[in-house]
Amino acid sequence: MENETVDTIRKEVGKRRLTLPDGTKLPILGQGTWHMGEDWSKRDTEIEALRLGVRLGMTLIDTAEMYGEGRSESLIGEALADQRDALFLVSKAYPSHATREKLAEACNHSLKRLKTDHLDLYLLHWRGGTPLEETVRGMEALKKAGKILRWGVSNFDTKAMQELWSVPGGKNCAVNQVLYHLGSRGIEVDLLPWLRAHQVPIMAYCPLAEAGSLKAKLLKNRTLNQIAEAHAATMLQILLAWTVRHAERDGILAIPKAARPEHVLLNAQTAAIRLSTEEIEELDRTFPRPSRKVPLDIV
Repeated sequence: MENETVDTIRKEVGKRRLTLPDGTKLPILGQGTWHMGEDWSKRDTEIEALRLGVRLGMTLIDTAEMYGEGRSESLIGEALADQRDALFLVSKAYPSHATREKLAEACNHSLKRLKTDHLDLYLLHWRGGTPLEETVRGMEALKKAGKILRWGVSNFDTKAMQELWSVPGGKNCAVNQVLYHLGSRGIEVDLLPWLRAHQVPIMAYCPLAEAGSLKAKLLKNRTLNQIAEAHAATMLQILLAWTVRHAERDGILAIPKAARPEHVLLNAQTAAIRLSTEEIEELDRTFPRPSRKVPLDIV
């Protein structure tokens, strides 16, 4: 790819930033890595995709010890260890590792696989049986040791966030990572307003609806297709543009996974797409949010 093209796209990606509670600014588009690193035959292509994404300005890389039982983290370590200073690395711990002792051990394993001495953000992957107060103490200990710079949670609904806020140190939570896309809008009813009021950003996973059967339905929708044609874009790019349509206002960034360079390029190009008020309203009518509170979607 020509350097001029890379520079143009990177500038567009860099125009839109989300600010964390501590003032750190992040691009609203990052890179997810679920299922990456699991097939050795795809390794070179996946490494190329990750490196291209960083060149295009998508420097936030999200992974988890669960992804391929560490193989995703190892892939990232191989692909990007020489670019560590440019990255914002995120990983997640199993709920079974949420005690202070096990959290420290799990974090050390993740750091070794990622070939780094610290994580920029460490998340509890989902709520388990360990008391939140103990998990928070473990996270704060990792911060004090310099192993992580900040911590957060994933797949926490409003009730879980309220409980987290009630324990000592719980308000240090920097992010809640949840499923969010045009076909899954339940967080808009109560969770998103709560997080916005408490200044906790959202990291939207599966913003292209990859994890559900809704993807096929979405990509057959006439309204979505018409909007894509109007922007000379793909329908998937419109899905991604919709997810981050109010990124700065609502504190939302998205981490689409792309295991091939051509898909990484399409994701990065989405940063330049601005949906009009009329287009957003049309999509709202076609795919309305729930009228009442619903259980949090989780995959």
